[in-house]
Amino acid sequence: MSLERQEPQHPRGHFPEMTDREALVSKLADGFSKGGIRHRRRAHFMRSLSWTVAIRIAVALRRFTDAMLAVALFVVLSPLLLLLLILAIVSGGGLKQKPRLGRWATHFGMYEFYFPESSSFSALNILKRLPTVLNILKGDMSFIGPRAVAPDEILGEERTAWKRYNLRPGLLSLWWLRKRANIAYSNEVGLDMEYVDTNSLWGDLGIAARAVPAVFLGGQASVAPPKLHFLGVTIDNLTMAEASEQITEMAKGNASSQVSFVNADCVNIAFSDNDYKAVLDKSQLVLADGIGVRLAGSILNQNVRENINGTDMLPFLCAAAEQAGVSMYLLGGRPGIADGAAEWIAQRYPQMKMAGYRNGYFSDEEEPQVLEAIKQSGADILLVALGAPRQEKWIAANKLASGAKVSIGVGGLLDFYSGRIPRAPVWMRELGMEWFYRFWQEPRRMWRRYFVGNAVFLFRVATERMHTKGSARTGGIAS
Repeated sequence: MSLERQEPQHPRGHFPEMTDREALVSKLADGFSKGGIRHRRRAHFMRSLSWTVAIRIAVALRRFTDAMLAVALFVVLSPLLLLLLILAIVSGGGLKQKPRLGRWATHFGMYEFYFPESSSFSALNILKRLPTVLNILKGDMSFIGPRAVAPDEILGEERTAWKRYNLRPGLLSLWWLRKRANIAYSNEVGLDMEYVDTNSLWGDLGIAARAVPAVFLGGQASVAPPKLHFLGVTIDNLTMAEASEQITEMAKGNASSQVSFVNADCVNIAFSDNDYKAVLDKSQLVLADGIGVRLAGSILNQNVRENINGTDMLPFLCAAAEQAGVSMYLLGGRPGIADGAAEWIAQRYPQMKMAGYRNGYFSDEEEPQVLEAIKQSGADILLVALGAPRQEKWIAANKLASGAKVSIGVGGLLDFYSGRIPRAPVWMRELGMEWFYRFWQEPRRMWRRYFVGNAVFLFRVATERMHTKGSARTGGIAS
C-alpha cells in the first residue's frame, strides 16, 4: 500500500489563500500604482481645497456680518457721534487714535473720543469708545475677538500668545466678559487662547448675548478697598491668586489659622447669629463669595475685586500646595463624597500630598477620634464641608485639636468635585446666574435661601446705604 500526500480538498474554484493574496495585490496596486497615487493626491487636494474654501467663506461671512452691523450702528449713532465730537472739541479734547495691534500684529489706530478730566464734559468719557465702530467698518477690528492691545503692552507667554493675532481684535472679548463677572481667574493670554481655539459663529453670538447683561453687572474698579465692610461683616478684598498664595503661606507656618468664605446667605446668618459673626470676626481670612456680595459692594460703593469661592479656588490651591509641598485633608459630605473628591485631586495633582479624607457623618462621641486622625495625618490644610455656619463654628472650636495649620470651611465643594452635583456651565457663571442653576438642581432646599434670603439681604444693604448717605449729609451740615 503506497502512501500518497493528501492535498486539502476545496470546493471547485475556492482557494482562500489565493483569494486573499490576490485581494492584497490588487489593493496595493490600486494604492501605489501611478493611477492610485494620482487618485489619492486628487482626493487629498479636494479635501484641502474644501477646507480652505469653507474657512474662507466663514471668514468672509464674519467680515460681511461685522461690516453690515457696523454700517447699521454708524447710521443709528451718527447724530450722537457728531454731538459728542463737537462737545469733545469744545472741551479741549477731540477724536484720538490709539495705536493698537490688529490681525497678523499689524498696527492700526483705534478711534476714541477724548474729554479732558478738567472739563465739564469729562463724565462723557464713559462713551469714548463709540467711534470704534469706524474701526470695525474699516476692517481693523471685529465686534467679538481678543482685546486690542497696544504695541508696547507686554502679555505673558508671547510665543504662545502669537495665536491671538490670527484673528482681528474685538470690541468685546472673552477676557472682558469674565472680568465683568469677576471670574477672570486665568491670565488674559490663557483666555485669548481659549477663544481662538474654540472660535465659532455660535460662540461669538453667545458672547454678544452675554455681554448685554454683563454691562449692568459692573466691572472691576481701578481702586478697591483692601477691606469690605457691610452689615457688620468685614471681608478681605483679594484676588483668587492672592488668596491662594496667602493660604499656602499660612500652611507653611506654625499658627492655626481659619479661612471663611462669605456669601449673601452667610451675611444674613451673621446678622442674627452672634456666635457665627464672632467666628467670622476672628477668622484670619474672610473671602467674598458670590454675586450677592458683589452687588452689595456696588450698592455701597465698595468694589469687590474678584468672586472667590472654594469651588473655583480648589485647583489654584492644589497647584500651590503641590508646589509648596504642603498636605491636605478632606472632611465632610456623605459617605463616598470625600473619597471621590480626593480621587479627583490625585488624578490632576499627583505630586500633592493627600493626608487623608473622611465623610462628615460622625457623632459627638466620635469627634475626638476624628480630630486625632486628622492630627496624626500631619495635614497642613484642612477642608471642612459641613455647611455654614456649622463648619465655621466647628473649625473655631477644633482647629487647635486638629493640628492643621489652615482650616477652611468649603460648603458643598466636595459634592462638586466628587461628581455628585454638577457645576453650573461657565456661561451661566459669566452672567452671575450660578445661584439659579443651584436652585434648579434642588428647588425645595434652595428656594427660600435664594428668593427670600437674597431679597432680605439686598433690602438690608439698601437700608445701610441710605443710612450711610444720611450720616454723610448730617455730618456735612454739622461741619
